[in-house]
Amino acid sequence: MSDIPATRPWLPRRVLITRSALAWEHGHAIAARAEALGIPVERLASDRLALGLPDEAAAAYAAAKKTLAVVVAPPGKLRLQPIAPSADWRVDLAEGCPAHCSYCYLAGSLKGPPITRAYANLPAIVAALPQYLGEGTVTSRSAARADEGTTYEASCYTDPLALEHLTGSLSALIAAFGAWQAPVQLRFTSKFDAVEPLLALDHQGRTRMRASINPARFARFEGGTSPVAARLAALARMGRAGYPIGLTIAPIIAAPGWEDAYGELLAQAGAALAGVATDCTIELITHRYTPGSKAVLDSWYPASKLDMGAENRVEKRTKFGSLKYVYDAETMGTMKRFFAAEVARHLPQARVLYWT
Repeated sequence: MSDIPATRPWLPRRVLITRSALAWEHGHAIAARAEALGIPVERLASDRLALGLPDEAAAAYAAAKKTLAVVVAPPGKLRLQPIAPSADWRVDLAEGCPAHCSYCYLAGSLKGPPITRAYANLPAIVAALPQYLGEGTVTSRSAARADEGTTYEASCYTDPLALEHLTGSLSALIAAFGAWQAPVQLRFTSKFDAVEPLLALDHQGRTRMRASINPARFARFEGGTSPVAARLAALARMGRAGYPIGLTIAPIIAAPGWEDAYGELLAQAGAALAGVATDCTIELITHRYTPGSKAVLDSWYPASKLDMGAENRVEKRTKFGSLKYVYDAETMGTMKRFFAAEVARHLPQARVLYWT
């Protein structure tokens, strides 16, 4: 797969940096990276983001997706939240993503225009992590996953690899985990392939990269991302650099022909990772949506052919009482059996962490 061309990195049209962000060296470094790439950087006189977005909804969305704001993570971001079933805790380096995925769950989670916000106070974020050591219920106190130690997920509200050429935040966090002499693991998943800055880091095996993948025939639902083959090639490079690796197969879409599509995808993944002698995991996440996220996604991607209708769907309440729509029990059962058999066939060295 070495002949797969690298994906062009995301280059925002503009970068806004708040006054408080400029008080942090990391904020200055992000601004310098952007300017070195020829991106205009506006240093704001306050902490209020002057977005200046068009009034028309489609134009406002497009402009927001081309904007990077460098801000200070609020105090709430330093109080980590559990993130089952992925990891014990969620750690945010940024909020928002430059990709254009028409199933994006962030559409129902983040408020306001979908600009990407990178956090300048990275040292404060890193300093908050040790107090959670040994806590959590997903891996810290789980017999099945105790070998992972206390786990911290960095991909809940962003794709950190998509921003790495601008922020350097992911490299800094990987290095911090590498130097942390404790049973811990940093985790991130990505739809991008620019792993070169990470390969030579002293990670000490305490960071697991997962490639988020879907069949090529569903590529129209993942605009602005690296091709699946490039993601798998990048994951193999990370594995050869000694990183634990994994696959996040998500969202699994039960569209007509899904069996052939996902069978081909798993065969492709098995071929790409053949001979990569490292710890490999798989996470299987079926497509789901909320009424709120559906409304937002319909406004962002009115021409999308992604099925978010009622057929084969049931309502499900979360532990917080919110409503989401998931596949019905028959569809879920069929898909779960299929993936159990096909993973064992194509990726026998991998272990499935969870199905949801």
